[in-house]
Amino acid sequence: MTISVKKLANIPNQRDITVVMNLITAISVAITFSASPAHAHRKGIYASEAEALTQAEKIGCTEVHQSNGQWMPCTDEREFHQQMRRQ
Repeated sequence: MTISVKKLANIPNQRDITVVMNLITAISVAITFSASPAHAHRKGIYASEAEALTQAEKIGCTEVHQSNGQWMPCTDEREFHQQMRRQ
């Protein structure tokens, strides 16, 4: 049985596979750490009203609200997410 050189040229080599895997990994990391509502929540939940008010002023809000016993910037979550998208 003989295999033509043309057919061998179509088989990806290890370097090609590594490049594709690195690209997939980079895209996955970028998606994971992009600013999403969940990411915004981690950045916007504070134990004290004072901390939330400080952050609120930084992002353009003037009030704070409570959510599940913790403090968040802005009058509600809708306003908070709108302000975070503007950042």
